[in-house]
Amino acid sequence: MKTIAYIRVSKDSQDCKSQKLAILDFAHKENIKIDEFLEIQISSRKNPNERKIDSLLNLGQGNMLIVSEMSRIGRSVGEVVTTIDRIIASGVQFIAIKENIKIKDRQDLHTKVMITMFSLFAEVERELNSLRTKEALASLKAEGIKLGRPKGSLGSSKLDGKDMEIKKLLRLKVSKTSISKILEVDRSTLKNYMDKRQINIG
Repeated sequence: MKTIAYIRVSKDSQDCKSQKLAILDFAHKENIKIDEFLEIQISSRKNPNERKIDSLLNLGQGNMLIVSEMSRIGRSVGEVVTTIDRIIASGVQFIAIKENIKIKDRQDLHTKVMITMFSLFAEVERELNSLRTKEALASLKAEGIKLGRPKGSLGSSKLDGKDMEIKKLLRLKVSKTSISKILEVDRSTLKNYMDKRQINIG
């Protein structure tokens, strides 16, 4: 049996070390030998292929995958659930240390309960995000704010003049991904615009 430890960070070497330490400590306590560390230092905003998630789906039946916490393999509850389900379906054992989750196979009753529970959480997350977006759009329209990219804008950014709209959506807890779709720009464009203008609602 081969054991792979997956580490994903966002340009933070200290975070990478923390994950590795947590995995090594767990492996020592459980008497598990880590055969390989798969370290991916890129943003969780990248797509699954860029995060090398596909490589986790081809570890081979009977092998084991360990992560310090579930959030490392997905950027949303839905993506985490889908990825874990595919990993288990391929016959790989999955361990998430922080959540104390150990999944051996899909036929195990405990595993079925957990997957069902995670799927429910994912559905709730989708519904809440959709609801927040709809409520935010309705609120903006009621205030007379025109949505979308300004036509014929000659500004240095496609989002010039949209600061108030962005702040309003952030206060309504709308995700940046949803905001970028509302404003018809890429998420990276929105992030760069917010960073340069220091738009941040805590």
